[in-house]
Amino acid sequence: MKKFLAMMLALVLCLSLAACGGNSGGDTQQEPAGGDTQQEPANTPDAGGEAGGESDMKVAMITDYGDITDQSFNQTTYEASKAWCESKGVPFNYYKPAGNSTAERVAMVESAVDEGYNTIVMPGFAFAETITEVADSYPDVNFIALDVAEGDVGTVPANTYCAVYQEELAGYMAGVAAVKLGYTHLGYLGGMGVPAVQRFGYGFLQGVDAAAGELGVKPVVEYVYGNQFFGDADITAYMDNWYQTLKVECVFACGGAIYASAAEAAAKVEGAKVIGVDVDQSAQIDGSYGEGLTVTSAMKGLATTVTHMLDEVAAGNFANYGGKAETLGLVSGDDPDANYVLLPMETTQWADGFTQDDYKALVKDLFDGKITVSDDITAMPTLANTTVNEYGNIK
Repeated sequence: MKKFLAMMLALVLCLSLAACGGNSGGDTQQEPAGGDTQQEPANTPDAGGEAGGESDMKVAMITDYGDITDQSFNQTTYEASKAWCESKGVPFNYYKPAGNSTAERVAMVESAVDEGYNTIVMPGFAFAETITEVADSYPDVNFIALDVAEGDVGTVPANTYCAVYQEELAGYMAGVAAVKLGYTHLGYLGGMGVPAVQRFGYGFLQGVDAAAGELGVKPVVEYVYGNQFFGDADITAYMDNWYQTLKVECVFACGGAIYASAAEAAAKVEGAKVIGVDVDQSAQIDGSYGEGLTVTSAMKGLATTVTHMLDEVAAGNFANYGGKAETLGLVSGDDPDANYVLLPMETTQWADGFTQDDYKALVKDLFDGKITVSDDITAMPTLANTTVNEYGNIK
């Protein structure tokens, strides 16, 4: 009897210990530490990764001028980073600087590193000075910088990878599409006059002019910068004048969430249109302001770049990229969707004047070098068939 009671007691103790230890680790959600930074709760990484791989990674993304709701550059980078980390069980946070200065961006890098983040994604030209200040201080941190060119930072540090895009090609495609789809009084509303925005705009003008030459038309393009990456009442009023008074038919809104002002104004005028930027913005524009407003979007492969680079970091291959600046553009003449600069195949408003086959032929000619587009932003491109009215900055 005593032996039976002893066995039952031992069994009870074993079951109690198992129940107490069953939920340790695993699904625990960790709240990020630190001040007023805008952060996502970190995910606990899966156990068992190889040394130097996913098990050691902690990824942070820092916003530039905008935030993660700009439905453009920052949001795309944030969503791609977060999705990759969630799929791999890698901790992820994002940080939003308190203001628009290098000092405040540097402070966010310092906060991320202090909290153990060792791969930092930074989208935007504004991070050039940040890189020069922090890269040497944190040699064990991998920095992935989008839209930062080698000339912006001097020599690219060994722990930094920079990617810029041939925005002039995406802008060119959008310009050709706009004219061939029948729009000859166009507008270009840039965000701030930084290199990427200028390349989009100057490429757009070259595309408009090339298509005009083919069709024998004489387009007019109104050209202005908002001097910010978001829409507001002042910019909307400016766009109201373009659409309602000047009779502009379609505006290429190139500057993050600045599209909101163009779309709000376009929605008031029957037949008025908008062209989106960076990502396919048709869902946001049409969903919020009116079905069918978006002709197309001049896109670049931000998410593809982020996903590829995080894969390479996890595989231990970052040394193959560190210290380099790459210019990403066309990688295929046969598959437009494989490229880093493109129009959305599914949502562009194709018509007889510009079909999917016409677009594919255009991409192939660009890839094969039959059509060349200048990336020079030192001066407005020389145009043979197009009148451009420049207005400087709205604000």
